[in-house]
Amino acid sequence: MKTIEVDEELYRYIASHTQHIGESASDILRRMLKFTAGQPAAVNDTQPVSAPAPSKAAPSAGNESRPQDRVRAVRELMLSDEYAEQKRAVNRFMLILSTLYRLDTAAFAEATTSLQGRTRIYFAGDEHTLLQSGTHTKPKHVPGTPYWVITNTNTGRKRSMVEHIMLSMQFPSELAEKVCGTI
Repeated sequence: MKTIEVDEELYRYIASHTQHIGESASDILRRMLKFTAGQPAAVNDTQPVSAPAPSKAAPSAGNESRPQDRVRAVRELMLSDEYAEQKRAVNRFMLILSTLYRLDTAAFAEATTSLQGRTRIYFAGDEHTLLQSGTHTKPKHVPGTPYWVITNTNTGRKRSMVEHIMLSMQFPSELAEKVCGTI
């Protein structure tokens, strides 16, 4: 295995193309380059390798960069050491909620307003409101937000809450599914 140094921007670009948790950089690059093991390296002497890259990157960068940035930010969270170090589902849940809020506060607010259970309120602006909505709700403050969330729910419920929020915020459904699979 060889080591290649890449700048931060290129690393983030490669990481944004992750299709599943645990996928190696080599796997991502092989897929992106359509390169299989044992395939001879094709060399094109007539045109520099870097020439096509700017013309391809320029249109996509100007084409709705904000949704791409949001998707990239969520993928980077999934690949981060901080996320990987979380041993408990509730801690991963809280990190995801903080990230989603940071990416679009208005959409997060709209998504959480409509999210509640049969007898419980899941999100509120204060701990007291959640304590009143049920016994043993274990409200926790979502870091970096004005929100509190109940945490005394099973992992499946936490996943469905995140899925609802992400889909309401217009994230791709396959990304929401991947994120929920890591909680």
